[in-house]
Amino acid sequence: MLILIETPAGFALFQVANTKALNKIENIYDYLQNEKQAKKLITPFAFQQFKDTQEALIATSKLINGKIPKKLSKFLEKNVISQEVQDQIAVQDKKLAKQLQDQLGLSCIQTPVTEQLFRGIKSQLTNLIEGLSEAELKNMTLGLAHGLSRYKLKFSTEKVDTMIIQAIALLDDLDKEINNYMMRLREWFGWHFPELGKIITDNLIYAKIVKAIGMRIKTSQTDLSGILPDNLEADVKQAAEVSFGTEITAEDEKFILCLADQVIELTDYRAQLSEYLKNRMQAIAPNLTTMVGELVGARLISHAGSLVNLAKYPASTVQILGAEKALFKAIRTKHNTPKYGLIFQASLVGSAPAKLKGKVSRTLAAKTALCIRYDALGEGQDAEFGITNKAFLEKRVHQLEEGVNYRDVKAPQRGKAKPVSSQAQYQEEADFQPQGATWMQKFSKGEDKRQASEDLTQNQKFKKVKQQ
Repeated sequence: MLILIETPAGFALFQVANTKALNKIENIYDYLQNEKQAKKLITPFAFQQFKDTQEALIATSKLINGKIPKKLSKFLEKNVISQEVQDQIAVQDKKLAKQLQDQLGLSCIQTPVTEQLFRGIKSQLTNLIEGLSEAELKNMTLGLAHGLSRYKLKFSTEKVDTMIIQAIALLDDLDKEINNYMMRLREWFGWHFPELGKIITDNLIYAKIVKAIGMRIKTSQTDLSGILPDNLEADVKQAAEVSFGTEITAEDEKFILCLADQVIELTDYRAQLSEYLKNRMQAIAPNLTTMVGELVGARLISHAGSLVNLAKYPASTVQILGAEKALFKAIRTKHNTPKYGLIFQASLVGSAPAKLKGKVSRTLAAKTALCIRYDALGEGQDAEFGITNKAFLEKRVHQLEEGVNYRDVKAPQRGKAKPVSSQAQYQEEADFQPQGATWMQKFSKGEDKRQASEDLTQNQKFKKVKQQ
């Protein structure tokens, strides 16, 4: 029997001198800890050393993916297939054993005995292979471990959630700045043309009109057709002719127009940043984006610190993430805890009726937690998992709106109650019942509740007298 060992130094084949002797050994691993006994039982058959760490990394990465490296294929063809060796080969990796059987036609085995042989041979590797020192093997193992770690955790610009955290923070800052600038622009230009603020409510269009007309007297000569529809353009020009605003100087107009330019630039930049955030969220967390949208998903990631940290949170934490102050205040004052945090901004929760928002947010948090873990720890890059869960949620919300609740459905009974054989066993209880209908019978038939209550009181007095 041959034994194939994949080491950081290279590929090695060992041969068991006496296969029948293995059955007589009680513990093979302990037996192989003795160097003399190991050399007597196991003999080196062939060894192919790696040239450098890069070659070892390529071969190891292929083995991890379940493929046969070219170096291993040539090694087996040279030492086993070409020499027509008929011995079975013990292989530790199941995927590799299947590939060797299918592609090279080798007979591979895996038994509990071979598992102990693998452990024992690896512990005596430097003693069994000539020319391989302990220090050299240690350095090769360390280099391969570092290279393999960099390979498995390779840097990918498409999977960096730090960009999402910075982008959503900048987006929130831009919203605050644009609102502050627009408030200042409306107040400032409102002294000169107050009627314009009542006609135009959109901030971006207001800033574009201010930049286009400048002073109020230029309104009639300015073409606003590219900014406003015809009816609103006529209203603006008519309002400019009868406006009661104060006059401004050319220097005032200069600074007002500069402020309007900044508002327009910031608004355009915000739109580009929003599109960038959407694309990055689709690349990093497509299922989370499908469930709650890119803005809510980005805020959840930013609040947790990273996508991996968010994946570690249970569904209950995801549900109230962002409402920590309200949660601790409720615990401290012994009031009801909040039902939702940042997840409230999701469309499914926002569109749900007020009385169902708690149930919807709880269900949404449970499915969102699954999607987060799928994005952070899974290998898929599509949003099929999120689409499936969102369809389930929409169906569940529809059922809740119609009044269907799974808890209201009674579980099927496993057994049937046995009928009473005779009335004799109830004779003692019948002695304590008043004549006529009982209180429950009267109450169920809709009789006078007052009279039924008097019968109940009389029944209780009758029981006390009889006990005395």
